[in-house]
Formats: sequence, C-alpha cells, structure tokens
Amino acid sequence: MTTSASTTNQETQPADGFIRLWGEMGTHWGVPRTMTQVHALLFIEGRSLNTDDIMTRLSISRGNASMTLRTLVDWGMITRTHNPRDRKDYYAAEQDVWRLFATIARARKRREIEPLLGSLKQVLDQSADTTDVDAQSQRTKIEEVLAFTRLFDAVTEQFLAAGPGALGDLAGGR
Repeated sequence: MTTSASTTNQETQPADGFIRLWGEMGTHWGVPRTMTQVHALLFIEGRSLNTDDIMTRLSISRGNASMTLRTLVDWGMITRTHNPRDRKDYYAAEQDVWRLFATIARARKRREIEPLLGSLKQVLDQSADTTDVDAQSQRTKIEEVLAFTRLFDAVTEQFLAAGPGALGDLAGGR
C-alpha cells in the first residue's frame, strides 16, 4: 500500500492498518486476501475509486484488480458507476456498517448455508429406506444437524429483517 506525496504516514496509518487487518481476516473467512483488501480500501476511503487508483494503492495487477472488482460487484459488496468525463468505471463500498454486515451475512448465507441445507436434505433422502441400526443412528445425527442449520438460518433471517436496532436490543441496549 503506497501513499501519495501529499499524504503523510500519520494520515494513512489507520487506513493501512484496517486494510491489512481486513485482508488477514478475509483469509480466515475463506475469502482471498486481495478481495478483502480492495473492499477495505473502498470502505475506509469512503469515496469512489477507479481501477488505476486501487491498483496503485494496493500494488496489485490490473488483472487481479479487475477480477476482484467484478466479484465484489457480483456479491453486492461494492457498486460500480461510470464517470463520463474520464470514461472510467469507479467503485464504492457501502458506508453504512449495518448494511455492510447484512450484505456479508446474506452473501455467506447464499454461498454456504443454503447449499448446506440442500446437501444435508439430499444425504437424508438418499438413505431414507435404510433399516440398518447404525445407519438409522447416523441419520438421526444428520437430522439434528439439519434441524439446527434450519434454525440458524431462520434466526439469521429474522435478525437481518429486524434491522440495525436488533443488535443493540440483543446486547441489552449497548
């Protein structure tokens, strides 16, 4: 992450720290580091940047930047706008923290929870006619996992539908 001559290290230190942290966390979430760094840059800057700005700031290639930006747009994490004055696309991240995390939660739900529900149901359907005692015991465990996953999915939906006040209410008004 480079800085321009008009920007001091003191001014960029929080941004650089956030970008680095978000990038590290992304790897723990199974998301490529560059993807979370681009998102963090757009979020922390709070303004639209074009591909060249992003490439320069994060020292990444055009191909990496383009693929990453396309994926972030597809996931609904950033938006793309066109500037007719310089004919470049500009990208911006959601600035409302609740909407940001709700978007992340919905994307993860779509990519992880929904396929898991379908796969668990499929495993149960494939073993529906078993009479083996061990297999029936295993089916019971899978049914418990499926029931919990459905409950988790329903709670997530209710939480997201409740809006930003829900988190404060859940934490006792903090």
